[in-house]
Amino acid sequence: MAVILVSEMVTTKMTRSSPASAKECQCDGRYARLCRGPASTLTVLAVILVVAFGVIPAQAAPPVPADAAPSARELLQAAIDQNRGENSYVEMTMVVHRPAWERTSRLKSWTRGREDALIRFVAPAKDAGNATLKLGNKMWTFTPKLNRTIRLPYSMMSRSWGGSDFSYTDLSRSDNWLDDYELSVASTGEVDGHRHYTINAIPNDDAAVVWGKEEIVLRDDHVIVSHTFFDQDMIALRRLKTLAIEDRDGRAIPTHQRMENLDGEDKFTEILWGESDFDLDVPDRMFTLFHLKAGE
Repeated sequence: MAVILVSEMVTTKMTRSSPASAKECQCDGRYARLCRGPASTLTVLAVILVVAFGVIPAQAAPPVPADAAPSARELLQAAIDQNRGENSYVEMTMVVHRPAWERTSRLKSWTRGREDALIRFVAPAKDAGNATLKLGNKMWTFTPKLNRTIRLPYSMMSRSWGGSDFSYTDLSRSDNWLDDYELSVASTGEVDGHRHYTINAIPNDDAAVVWGKEEIVLRDDHVIVSHTFFDQDMIALRRLKTLAIEDRDGRAIPTHQRMENLDGEDKFTEILWGESDFDLDVPDRMFTLFHLKAGE
């Protein structure tokens, strides 16, 4: 599935003092214990996952009937199936917000199926050309200032991607909920004309998962409303929230999402969609190490 991310605006606002580097790692402080292994996330829907890494729905799955009582596994499987598709194009803006500054970036991303993707920063100028290539479970980054391509090792997957609140693990999303978690529907309710399901996902004892629990709220049309990550002490550390949903080509698509830290600090990353196209012919040459360095 192919996707192109391009945002409309590029602004940098300094409210107090700007850190020497906007690129931050989520592995410090209370996050240090969470950097021992990969996390799983259904969302890459997160808009950045939905668009940039091959999870644009090929077609909308039928909504859950009001009188049905689906299991947690059935609900998540339907959400996963809806987030599968072919080649796509999307224009996007990423806003990284911190207490002392805010940065808006433009990106382009092409994705093919659920496994392959290329995402490239095009603005601001200091980040232009930085790119990430994902081929299956492998991931590389390219930094034009250093003219260097790096294959990301397992130990770096929990680090911040592009200075945002998303990690490389988020971008390499896995559907391992169905195998590595005990799933249960904790509650249901009606919100704005949709039935909402709250699902608890508890990792199995032998699962290579760092989170103590994940809580997913999804609608009867399989749109993820929120996704909360808890540590081993059942303290909520971060949450992905859907702020806007639009109908695009017959699909319910989250077009504005926010990944936020829940440690009390004013830190979050937002992804906003611009134009989109779900029927593109993207050449295979785009998903190569050569094209990662060569650019468009």
